[in-house]
Amino acid sequence: MSDQTLQLIQDRIEIEELMHLYAEMVDQREWAQMDRIFALEATIDYASTGGQSGPFRETLAWLDRALESWPINLHFITNLVIEVDGDTARSRCYFHAPMGRNAPDGGQYIITNAGRYLDKLVRTADGWRIVERFCDQTIMQGNLPEGYEIPS
Repeated sequence: MSDQTLQLIQDRIEIEELMHLYAEMVDQREWAQMDRIFALEATIDYASTGGQSGPFRETLAWLDRALESWPINLHFITNLVIEVDGDTARSRCYFHAPMGRNAPDGGQYIITNAGRYLDKLVRTADGWRIVERFCDQTIMQGNLPEGYEIPS
């Protein structure tokens, strides 16, 4: 195998791991991990979820507020397609993200969001980082509890 092929394999593995780290960061609210995932100039667009878009720190602060009343999260990333071009890359993947919260009757409210993440990445001295993330939510199963509003 050539050095170029080995580098491409390594790049793809590192980018795939980055997608999984993002899901774990969100589910576990490990916001200190964001600098391992995003480039300093990164942006995120969550408009399709009813959320914000803009610089990643501010947008993840919004996500933290939005998830505050949904303490149960299981974020799945699948169907990764990664295209590496030197020190830049693009990736697309599906996400499936059930969220739950306890209901007054002892049950749970559960909603599931699903769609695609479309990302642009850059290789930095510290490894691959997302520089632009677009969330294309296409499915929301379940109903938000009566009176619930997505935080601004």
